[in-house]
Order: sequence, then structure tokens, then C-alpha cells
Amino acid sequence: MPELIPVELANVYRLFNVGGTALVSAAFQGKEDVMPATWVCPLNIEPSRVTACVDSTHYTRPLIEKSGMFALALPMKCIAKEVMYLGSVSRNDDDAKLEKSQAKFFKMPGFDTPFVEGCACYVVYKALPEEHIAKAYDLFIGEAVAAWADPRIFDGRHWKFETADKSLSTLHYVAGGHFYGIGEAIDVPGYEEF
Repeated sequence: MPELIPVELANVYRLFNVGGTALVSAAFQGKEDVMPATWVCPLNIEPSRVTACVDSTHYTRPLIEKSGMFALALPMKCIAKEVMYLGSVSRNDDDAKLEKSQAKFFKMPGFDTPFVEGCACYVVYKALPEEHIAKAYDLFIGEAVAAWADPRIFDGRHWKFETADKSLSTLHYVAGGHFYGIGEAIDVPGYEEF
């Protein structure tokens, strides 16, 4: 695994603008879980906020509610099999889900949240207290507190998938175990400063 680079919170929205499948991680009092979610979206630039849909039946949900924290990561093509396992097995049904997933986990200093090796980026969020939205829509709003990215594909401000190995592409889930990797770059002249 490459050494990660820190990402300024003002640039975190760019990490999730690619629309990839995300891994949602949470931990509370020694209990941990990781699940994929496709309904994740940047909400605000400063402060950097995101929305993530986590159904009330998922094991991850009470961990977020009790800890007030969650993390998001964008898995790459190289761990598609592990992502499918993490999404098709609930820790409600199998307490050994994480061990059986064959994913490799690590933690960043100062955070209890498990991260999965093989992701393009990792962001830790403080869940904002929006009980009505969480109950009515299964929607969590998070404010970024720390972020890191793989320098092979993110330079601190922009993605550079077009020059990276294709195994480092983010995953975009369709259905039935079918993903797309992110595609080729298209540049429109005159907008380089953005």
C-alpha cells in the first residue's frame, strides 16, 4: 500500500465528485463494520460536507448513531471482490464478516474507524445531529475532519486517473456484481484554473 497524502478539507468534495461506490466504515466500543454504498454525494465545499444513505437495517447504522462518526473511502478496481463481499453479507447475520471478506484493514492515528486497503481516498466525518433526516430518509450528513488520498491518482487537488494504471480506477456499481471503472479524461479548454 502506498503512503497516503493528506488532503486539505477544502478539496474533499473533489474526492466524491467522481460518483464512485463508497465504503462506509464506523466503529463504537470495539464493534466495527464496513459496507459499500452508492448513494454518497458531496453536499458542501466549506465546511466540507457529504451525504450518505445508510439504511436502518444495516449493522453500520447504530455504530454511526452511537459514535457520531463515520468514514468514507473510494475502493479501486483491485478490490472489487472484497467490496462485493462486504455488501452482500451483513454483520447482523455473520459476526465474522470482516475477517471472511479477505479485505485488509488498517487505522489512521487518532481514529477508531477501520479502513480497507486498496482505496483511492479515505475521509473521516463527524455526523451532524439531523435525527429527522436520518429517521425519515436514512440519510446522514457528515462534516469532514480528516482526509487522505493515494498520490498515484490524486495530487492533492485533482484526480489523475488518465495517467494511472487501470487497476487503480474507482468502482461504479450498476447491479448484479457488475461495476464500471472510471473512464477516460475529457478536457474542455479555458477552465484549467478550476
